[in-house]
Amino acid sequence: MNIGQLVIDGLVAGAMYAIMASGLSLVWGTVGILNFAHGEFYMIGGYALYFTLVELNANPLLAVIAAVLVTFGIGAFVEMGVLRWLLNRREWELPTLVATLGLSVFLQNLALRSFGATDKSVPYLFHSVYHVGRVTIASQRVAIVAVAVIAFALLWGAMRFTRFGIGLRATAQDRDAATLMGIDVKKIYLLAFAISAALAALAATMLSPIFSINPWMGARPLLKAIVVVVLGGMGSIEGAIIGGFGLGIIESIGVALVSSEWEDVIAFGLLILTLWLKPSGLFGTREA
Repeated sequence: MNIGQLVIDGLVAGAMYAIMASGLSLVWGTVGILNFAHGEFYMIGGYALYFTLVELNANPLLAVIAAVLVTFGIGAFVEMGVLRWLLNRREWELPTLVATLGLSVFLQNLALRSFGATDKSVPYLFHSVYHVGRVTIASQRVAIVAVAVIAFALLWGAMRFTRFGIGLRATAQDRDAATLMGIDVKKIYLLAFAISAALAALAATMLSPIFSINPWMGARPLLKAIVVVVLGGMGSIEGAIIGGFGLGIIESIGVALVSSEWEDVIAFGLLILTLWLKPSGLFGTREA
């Protein structure tokens, strides 16, 4: 068993889990919504990359940026057009949950009608292969981890050192108090949801050259993101990042010990164990 190779493979998978989970956790911690349409923003990012890179023959870097920006805009539109008026209702938790679930089904079927069920693929953005001892890794996979680290650094910096980040953390702690302090809560919700969608698209742009693009491509990443969010603690960005990389490594080693058919069993086994031993997650706190 090549432990080094397994750890590298786990870090690559974990990077995707962490990016997806950090976006999901951002919306949960700020708005209080478990966004079941998060996987469809991943799907939109994949299709946006395909059309800019393959159909328009754009520069790979520009194609990635365009896919992320398009999904950011769609996320903002969804928040304004679907969720905002529900959040103003007295009982908003269940309606918003149902709305994101319905949006997920709608976007899947819209993609099916628009692009068909045939899988689409995009070329690798990076083509080199590196060999370090017994470890082999393609540059596309190196890029996945590198992009994830850069994204997390930018997100952490924005959360800690910008007016938006301060407003976001204040809103997450107490929405009413934040409003009284002059924070534009609607703007915070809008940006949080749009950034969450952009993070999902970023994960898709890195993984679409490895996996095919289809209307249902977001279902599996969403499930893994939910597992990671629970592992790390609902609403904790740090927990989502550490939990994502941790799950990726554990799955990689676990699959090598048993078989690939056990990958989901391992993930959801960890989920059940976490809910049993520490329901608040690694970095979560119990509500009073």
